[in-house]
Amino acid sequence: MSTQANDPRQPSAVKPFVAPAVNPQDLPVDYSGFIAVVFGIAGVMFRYKLSSWLAIIFCAQSLANMRNVENDLKQISMAMMFAIMGLVTNYLSPARPGTKS
Repeated sequence: MSTQANDPRQPSAVKPFVAPAVNPQDLPVDYSGFIAVVFGIAGVMFRYKLSSWLAIIFCAQSLANMRNVENDLKQISMAMMFAIMGLVTNYLSPARPGTKS
């Protein structure tokens, strides 16, 4: 009982936390989305299978951490298209001349 009498906290002064509104332009850059785009383009242009798979993984990470739906969804969809195009060209196209497969 003596600990409650000496408690300096005031329950009547407690206010719930309200997160401040942040402008979508001021949000930090989505690096995983940017890396997904870079890996996706590298997978399509240079026909690197690993690069296309990494683009898919970074797309999933960017999708899980999406903050601004409108801008991030455009970037993620573009990266996903490049990654899928890279996988399709790597696995379903005929082998390049001069390479063993």
